[in-house]
Amino acid sequence: MKRFLYELSESWKIAAAQMRASKTRSILTALGVIIGIVAVTLMGTAINGIQTGFDKSMSVLGDDVLYVTQWPWKNVDDWWNYRDRKKIKTEYAEPLNRMIGATPNSNLVGAVPTSGLYRSVKYADNEVSNVLVRGTVSDYIITSTFDFKEGRFFNELESRGGANVCVLGYDVANALFPSASPIDKSVLINGQPFKVIAVISRQGSFLGLFSLDSQVIMPLSAFQKYFAAKSDSDILVKVRDKTKLAEARYELTGFMRRVRGLSPEQKDDFSINEQQALKSTLDPVKNTIAFAGLFITGLSLFVGAIGIMNITFVSVKERTKEIGTRKALGARRRTILLQFLIESTAICLVGGFIGLSFAFLLCSGIGKAFPDFPIHFSVGLVLMSMIVSVMTGLISGFAPAWTASRLDPVTALRYE
Repeated sequence: MKRFLYELSESWKIAAAQMRASKTRSILTALGVIIGIVAVTLMGTAINGIQTGFDKSMSVLGDDVLYVTQWPWKNVDDWWNYRDRKKIKTEYAEPLNRMIGATPNSNLVGAVPTSGLYRSVKYADNEVSNVLVRGTVSDYIITSTFDFKEGRFFNELESRGGANVCVLGYDVANALFPSASPIDKSVLINGQPFKVIAVISRQGSFLGLFSLDSQVIMPLSAFQKYFAAKSDSDILVKVRDKTKLAEARYELTGFMRRVRGLSPEQKDDFSINEQQALKSTLDPVKNTIAFAGLFITGLSLFVGAIGIMNITFVSVKERTKEIGTRKALGARRRTILLQFLIESTAICLVGGFIGLSFAFLLCSGIGKAFPDFPIHFSVGLVLMSMIVSVMTGLISGFAPAWTASRLDPVTALRYE
């Protein structure tokens, strides 16, 4: 063991001496690894960021909420059958709540109706277009996951009375009131004044499709008074225990069939969706993108490994007499093998450190330029990159090192 440790330390010293003696060649050789590590690290960071953003988007839906909608959250071939379904009505929430209340040990807590459409919101000379205006009831707060930057949600009295009050999303509030608090001020929605009672904290976007901060929430009665004609409605149902989601879904299906007045032989003319269903649909797409991205960027690291292998073979050829001399003086095959493996690994480690430094600087720059993109430069990614660097050095250097260790000392000493 003592001899092996001595050989290991000597191999590192020889590797350092060789890199100092051939600085230009070492830098050019390491360049392939640097580019490969930067590409792999940036792709890994992007994938981590996508995963973080995906999980954050999914959390908005709530893992203990069921959504009763006209369409399922997946691609369907017989779309015409779903198109012809009757629309979901907000009135369904009341009989659903009665059934839930009358069912002992129900897996459901309550049903919340929502309606929505897109309108412009205006205050003084400031206006925001394409804002999701959502009408709901005071119980909506139990199905949501957002926090308030300031203010409060509307209460049951305001909800039932159809008060002209509203809650603004973060971006809407910033655009309309860039330097003042919007609380107790009135905004115009479709020409109607609504008093602002709260601002929602920043939520970001949902899967990059639309901003969760560009919305306005108001009492359903007020919404129906001014906007109900062209709106789409859903029913959100809170589940008591998310570990029993399947039982809750089955129970809700029975209740909805009764509300819809379906006979036993008729198919469901509604869809019950959940976070997990959407996640299972999108996961294969996300995993395919991640695999393809890592594969493509991994090719650059593969090219760098080939470059190191070629340079190591050249190094073996240039130092054939040195190898022969060392073997003639008693060096073992293991010693020669270890020497060239350490040299190729040292170049890869240097390239890995430089590549990680560049990748970190680039990630920091991207994070500042695009603050909404979730950059996640983790310790695990750093460790993975260094392990990849070491493995690249060992694999690319093995064939030349093996060739060097098998050289016959007499032949090597005669080599010109």
